[in-house]
Parts: sequence; structure tokens; C-alpha cells
Amino acid sequence: MVRTAANGLPAAGAPVDFDQAPFITHGLGPGGEEVAYYNFDVQPRDPASIYVLFEAGASEPVAGQLNIVDVVPGDAGYSDFWQVVRVDVPAGYVANTVASLAELEAAGYAMTVTTNLVNCPIVPPGSTATQRVGGGGTALHQGWYREQVVTYFTFEEAALTVTSDEVPVSPIFVTFNVNPDQPDGGPGSGFVVEPGTAQTHNVLGSLPGDLGYSPLWAVSVYDNADFDAVDDLDAIGGVTVLADGVANVNCPVVSL
Repeated sequence: MVRTAANGLPAAGAPVDFDQAPFITHGLGPGGEEVAYYNFDVQPRDPASIYVLFEAGASEPVAGQLNIVDVVPGDAGYSDFWQVVRVDVPAGYVANTVASLAELEAAGYAMTVTTNLVNCPIVPPGSTATQRVGGGGTALHQGWYREQVVTYFTFEEAALTVTSDEVPVSPIFVTFNVNPDQPDGGPGSGFVVEPGTAQTHNVLGSLPGDLGYSPLWAVSVYDNADFDAVDDLDAIGGVTVLADGVANVNCPVVSL
């Protein structure tokens, strides 16, 4: 999504309502199920790190302590997908005494990199995204970034783990109003929708609960001439795919 003077996207740093277009898309599941998913952004497969503090030997994080990150959107190495790093602090540690990675490292606390991943896009304060499947709250959470408070959503529709040091991906097949090989084609032209509706024929390769589901989608593009022929994942085998794996996007499924 590229902000222009005409398209009405929120200003930099302004709250975002992800429950309205173009931040939510209606697509199809593998069997033709109607689904909706949020559109966050193109993301790398390399996760960033999020530091969660525990008293030594404890199974629950320090009550009241905000999690700590060292990158935000726009920083090199940022990702909505965070690999959890357990930090063991001494008994009696006072919550939020430490508010940056630099302070953690200076304190010399023991850190253990886990294989757990969380999908927590950092967004402007006041942003809203009220839809979820599979549980999990919709409120914004707060975290520390170099002694500054940042806000982020959490999506818990599926448990995620690092695979070969990367965020796992699942396929999605999409089509645009103008094919990418044409002038002004691709994402800027918008997705093809059924007349009078917001329903695309973008087809997901998996759903929450399926083996291999991931909210990080490997995007392939099919010819918009085949829009009417695509109503489930099997139909993709009979259409023209113009480009495979053109981007990886964070689009958690939030309605089934």
C-alpha cells in the first residue's frame, strides 16, 4: 500500500482501522470457504527477536514487565514475526526496571533463544483490528523499544515455530484488476472482486488448524482472465499462473 494524495490512507503515525478496506480482504479457503484476512505488509522470512523476562526457574513471565524489542517498522531487520528469547532475571526483579536490549546486555542476564514465533505487528497507537479466529484478544499491547513504548497487535490463530531458522510460509494465489505485466498493473490496480461485493477469488493454501498453516503467505499471481474459473485451490491447477512467489506478506486469517 503506497500512500498518495488521492487514496485516503492514514497519515504516517496516525491510527489505522484495519477493519476497513484496503486493510482487510475477503478471499477463499482451499475448499472455497469464504474467509477474511488482514493486510499488514511484505515481510522477510528472517524473524526479529522479542525478549520476554522471567525470574529464574519461573514458567510465567515477570508480571507487568513489557516485552522488549530492538527494531521497529522502518529499521533494518524489522519483522512482524518475532522469535521469542527468554531472559532470566534475578528473583525480586522489579518490572520495567529494564526497557531496552542494551540494558539487558549490560546486565548480563542469561538469554535462551527458543523456537517459538509470535505474530505481533507494531502499529500506531490507537489502531484497531477487532476480528480474530481461534481466540486471542484484540486490544493493543505495549512493549519497550529503546526505552520508548510501542504498541502492537497479537494474532494467535495458530501456534508458530521457527523452521530452519525462518518463518514458515503457506501459498496464496491472487489476481489483480490489471495483470502485473501490463502498464499500471499489479497491486496498485487492486484485486479483482465479484461485482457489487468485496469478495475476491484470492485462494489460500491452508487455514488455521490445517497442518502447514502460516499467516506469512507466499504470493503467486494468476491471470485475471481466469477469475471466474477459480473457486477453490484445486481450480488453480487449470489456470494460468503468471508469477510464483513474488512476495511474502503477513495476512493473518481473522474470519472463517
